[in-house]
Amino acid sequence: MLNNDKIKLMTGIAMFEKKEGKRIFPVNRYFRSDYISRHMFRSFFSYTLCYLLCAMLWVLYHMQRFLNALDITEMIQAGKSAVYLYGTGLVFYLILTWIVYYKRYEYSRRGMKVYVAKLKRLEKRYEFQNRARELSKEGGRHDRTARN
Repeated sequence: MLNNDKIKLMTGIAMFEKKEGKRIFPVNRYFRSDYISRHMFRSFFSYTLCYLLCAMLWVLYHMQRFLNALDITEMIQAGKSAVYLYGTGLVFYLILTWIVYYKRYEYSRRGMKVYVAKLKRLEKRYEFQNRARELSKEGGRHDRTARN
């Protein structure tokens, strides 16, 4: 006999897994600090690579201006401003990365709590159904022995 409550629960769990599974399950393999630091580490290298590529493009575009000036103080000043721009951009980008991945981790943690609660509810339904079957079998045995 089909139990509509269990079918609804299992369908809800399957839909939840399908919609949220790609976001939630990979995140929950890590502790919060490991997950966030992993992404901050990746962000550091990606930002550095992108900054270097953009800086090289800017230098190549303004090469004639640098070759005409060839003033050491101007070159040092340009280097200082490039390092300052890199540092402030990196700090801003890492703060943004921390905020984004902290929120993603918290979202997946809350989603995992919902998922586990649904699984526990389904497990309780199965336990209730198994107990009911056992009790009905035992009751049937006692009824037969009482009749004889």
